[in-house]
Amino acid sequence: MSDQPHAHTAAGEQIKVVLFDIGGVLARFAGLEVLRELTGSDSELDVVARWLRSPVVRRFESGGCSDEEFAAEVVAEWNLPYTPTEFLGIFPGWLDDPFAGAEEMIRQTATRASVGCLSNTNALQWHGMISKWPLSALFEDRLRFLSFDLGAVKPDAELYERVIQRLPVPPAHVLFLDDNPLNVEGAHAAGLRAEQAIAVDGAREVLRRYGLLS
Repeated sequence: MSDQPHAHTAAGEQIKVVLFDIGGVLARFAGLEVLRELTGSDSELDVVARWLRSPVVRRFESGGCSDEEFAAEVVAEWNLPYTPTEFLGIFPGWLDDPFAGAEEMIRQTATRASVGCLSNTNALQWHGMISKWPLSALFEDRLRFLSFDLGAVKPDAELYERVIQRLPVPPAHVLFLDDNPLNVEGAHAAGLRAEQAIAVDGAREVLRRYGLLS
């Protein structure tokens, strides 16, 4: 996405808010590799697409079902070699700790813009893990956009509409970084400035291009 025409801000449209996706930008979602191995798939991209399209994943990450319902349906849908109880014990650990340098990158960005997050996530992983990371404390409360709180998931237009309604600035002044091109396209279509960024190195490259890091 780095070569798209929206990669540079126009006069009077400087970036005032940066929103980071979590899985793929700030931390690795190791569960995709686990699922690829368990399903025998040759392509992690296929696994990603199947995960994003899964009805139970979408319901869970939009706050529409309980942990127990999620576990039972995922185990059945993916034919996983776990009981639902075992899966619930394993699932939170599918998201790794933050990448090296992620916290420092956010701190540096926060000297030039307000920072927050916009992530497909669920209450189980957020409250049990992500919210305890030191870097999570760097996100402004008003800029924590979590799918299970919003009642919608990326890349659906509904989610971006709800985010834009809550933003303290017009969407043209917001830069959103996500590793998934579908999520980037959805955000850009809604009026946000959006760029694909994979891990910290990718995010730093985008932020430098926008003049948010030196």
